[in-house]
Amino acid sequence: MSSTSLTSPGVQEVQLTASTRPAFSILNHAIASTTVLLLGIVVQRVNRSRVDLVIDAFRIIAEKQALQWFVQIFERTGPTFEQNVLGVKGIGTVEPDNLESILSSQFAVYGLGARSPTFAPLLGNGIFTQEAAPWKHSRDMLRPLFSLNRANIFTQVEEHTEYLVNCIPTGEFVDLQTLFFRFTFDTTTFLLFGKSMNSLQATFKRDESNTGEARFSEAFRISQDFLFRRGRLGDLYWLIGGKEFRRQCSIVHGFIDEAVQEALSAEYRKDKAADVHSFLDALIQQTRDPKVLRDQLLNVMLAGRDTTACCLTWTFRLLAQHPDVLANLRQEIGSVVGLGMASRLPDRNDLKKMKYLNLVFKEVLRLYPSVPINSRTALEATTLPTGGGPDGTKPVMIRKGEAVGYSVYVMHRLKKLYGEDADSFRPERWDPDVDNAVDLKNIGWGYLPFNGGPRICLGQEFALLEAGFVVVRILQKFRSFELGPKEKDIVVGTENQEVTLVVASTNGCRVKALE
Repeated sequence: MSSTSLTSPGVQEVQLTASTRPAFSILNHAIASTTVLLLGIVVQRVNRSRVDLVIDAFRIIAEKQALQWFVQIFERTGPTFEQNVLGVKGIGTVEPDNLESILSSQFAVYGLGARSPTFAPLLGNGIFTQEAAPWKHSRDMLRPLFSLNRANIFTQVEEHTEYLVNCIPTGEFVDLQTLFFRFTFDTTTFLLFGKSMNSLQATFKRDESNTGEARFSEAFRISQDFLFRRGRLGDLYWLIGGKEFRRQCSIVHGFIDEAVQEALSAEYRKDKAADVHSFLDALIQQTRDPKVLRDQLLNVMLAGRDTTACCLTWTFRLLAQHPDVLANLRQEIGSVVGLGMASRLPDRNDLKKMKYLNLVFKEVLRLYPSVPINSRTALEATTLPTGGGPDGTKPVMIRKGEAVGYSVYVMHRLKKLYGEDADSFRPERWDPDVDNAVDLKNIGWGYLPFNGGPRICLGQEFALLEAGFVVVRILQKFRSFELGPKEKDIVVGTENQEVTLVVASTNGCRVKALE
């Protein structure tokens, strides 16, 4: 098969096969998620003589193997390369130094591309879609709301976790991913509005009367699906929309608007319980504009719900596949808060004591980071610090308007960073007291589970607290988990994956729990 050399002044020469190069761009065009053009440059047209490459790209999408394919592409091309397809140029990179430059030291030089107009019909103008001064204002406004010292929030996590645990049957297969998404939906709505949607409670009690909340939840799910499909089309996002999209967005907006109007009313302020303090309460102290309130609430909901649910899903899939890790984790939990009938509820100090639990989460988020793929667009001509020249150590020129795609998912699997077993799940690699082939104490920008730089995730501490409490409570009750027969022998990283803003499991997390 022939190959084409991709070169540019100051850019490392790499070789991409004729079948890989156009298909890579086509796949970018097809699966870029809520935040990205996805690891390369979206190409708006394809040579008809290469329609077979288009078919291959969409086959990869249909097989849910996109991220695995990107791992292979970077293994073939090296950690930084330039792409030039039909006159459209761009850079793909997984070099830690380059990510530091994009996300931190040259933060002001890069923008979000078409993200804002792509997501505006649902999310409006909030922290997730904003840039420059409006983004900074939103971040300053939201940062204090993620305080972990709010006892009522932790109480809600405890309450909803108990419903979650009670929804897991003993000795029967259940999809934990579905339950985790309901759980995080409940806790996130309490965080935002001061009251939960109680979808898990309804599941446990088999209560179907909660129709308003169920309608909102379903409309939010469908709207997100439209959102992600719009993101996949890059600058052609406007091709996806129409009456159904507008209808679902209207349902979501109506539900949020009702909560906002209730919060703005004098009666609500008078009757509000003194110990309940929500995002909405705090935002009203800074603005009473209903649309601003709605937009910010939806942005936080989108960013906060799915990440924790996916983290929990991958954690339990990996624990079910690695019973030795599960046994070590249960031993630690038992030594701190007990197991079974002799156990007690963990508090925040207990969770901080569990060093092995922290190692497990570090390793889960290495293999399945919160945002696996992302990109930025240069607002002016600039350079990346490395990846150019014959030996790949020289700067790389980035032209104004050029996109730089990057994948934390791929970077976290680089053997030069994590050793020859980088594709394996091994929490002990993070233990400073274990003799590892690779010392990770100074991994720095080679590990970005929650993004980095000024846009680093505001809610990461709360997310880890919430996830940690859930894992401990489930493992206090259940001693082992068995994956379904079709899933238990799948090698880590080769499973079918749904790539949107996050990376979810296509087949969920169907396990049989045993006490």
